[in-house]
This record gives sequence, C-alpha cells and structure tokens, in this order.
Amino acid sequence: MSLVCRVIPCLDVAAGRVVKGVNFQNLRDMGDPVELAREYFRQGADEITFLDVTATVDERSTTYDVVRRTAEEVFIPLTVGGGVRSADDVARLLSVGADKIGVNSAAIARPALLDEIADRFGAQVLVLSLDVKRASSQLSERIPSGFVVTTHGGRTETTLDALEWAREAIERGAGELLVNSIDADGTKQGFDLELVSLMREVASVPVIASGGAGRAEDFGPAIEAGADAVLAASVFHSGQLTVGDVKAAMRAEGIAVREVAA
Repeated sequence: MSLVCRVIPCLDVAAGRVVKGVNFQNLRDMGDPVELAREYFRQGADEITFLDVTATVDERSTTYDVVRRTAEEVFIPLTVGGGVRSADDVARLLSVGADKIGVNSAAIARPALLDEIADRFGAQVLVLSLDVKRASSQLSERIPSGFVVTTHGGRTETTLDALEWAREAIERGAGELLVNSIDADGTKQGFDLELVSLMREVASVPVIASGGAGRAEDFGPAIEAGADAVLAASVFHSGQLTVGDVKAAMRAEGIAVREVAA
C-alpha cells in the first residue's frame, strides 16, 4: 500500500461535457471539464482522471482538444481513458498533456495492446481500467471470483473473471488498476469493499477504488480494504463534498494524505 493515499476526482466526459448517472445510465450534465479540473486542482486533488465514457460506444477517439485544455489548467497527474485502441492513440494523448492512459474495452478485445503500450511507454503510463460487476447466476460457474468484467461503459458483460483479467494485465505491463464497481457506481452507498479487498490480494501494482462514494466517511474504508487511491465523481461535481472534506475525514482516521495547500 502507498505511504500517502491519493484522492482523485473523475471527469466522466461525453460530447465535451462532464456527465454523471447511476450505474452508467441516465447521464446528466454536470459542467465544463476544464473548469471542474481547475477547481479540483485548487482544492488539493492529487490527480485528475478524465474518462470519455461514450468514445468506445460511439466508436470514436477521445476528444483531444478537451484533454489539451484540461492539461493546461492542472499541474498534477492527468489520466485519460476512453476510445484508446492503439499505441499511437497513447502517443497522441501524451502529446496533448496526458500523463497516464487508461485502457479498457480495446485491451479486452486484444490483450496484446497492453504489451505494446507498456513496451513503448513504460508501465507507469499504463492504467488498466476495469468496469466490474457481480456475475449473474448464468455466469457464476464460469467466474470463480464472482466478479465479471464489462465493456462499453458497463453496457456489455464479458465472460472474463475480473481477478484473472487483472492478473493477466499486470503480467502484460499494466502499472495501475482503476477498479470501478458498476453495481455501486452513482449509488452513493459506499465503495464495494469486497471487490477492493479481492483486487488488493491479486495486485502487485497500485489499486484505485471507484464507484459508490456518498459521504466523506466512505473513503477511509476503501483505503483500509486495500486501495492506494480513491476516486469519485458526482459527490465532487455536485458540491456535496470537496477534496479537502475527504482528506480531512481520512486524516481523522489516521490515513496519510498529501496536505491541501492553503
């Protein structure tokens, strides 16, 4: 586990606007990504994650101009994902200001993509983004962990066991896991601690817990379950919580976080 735990606001972007829904459905407009990134940087965010949530569904590339303008406003690591299909896509995103690249659906379709990215740019650039849900009864016999990987923003269920896929991705060069619970996403009922704990058991790289944060008190348990970082979206976008609120709650629980500059 990392010595200092990170708090990461997530910008789920569609058509150049930040959106949020419940279980990746009924998306609603939450604001301009550049303005929100600037505000989270001011609040003391450790990183920003930018996910183009409809790029894969719409079969198009991530919006490079929005990434560039976002990167110009924040001076902390920026992870970008959505619509990444090749190492050349990674090169272009890095050229417009991304620091790390999240890959999901394209790697499932062609796992060798992970090797290609890691070999060309290094593991520190490659983040495996996993949208995970509990397996249906029809799939349970084929999914030993009980957690299945989904694609296309949680819309399509695969037959991949989430833990087995995480292991393979790490072997292929993934330097970090972004683990999003589709079941918990947007519900504000807390992170899926069982999923976080299982991922920690199999991962030799940092784990980012995502999906379900509703209160400042929800973040600490995810760290205790094994996450190195916690990611949230709607609680920040709505103004319900600030990054400072979350860090104060974590600090009160004895969790080391980077201080928010005055």
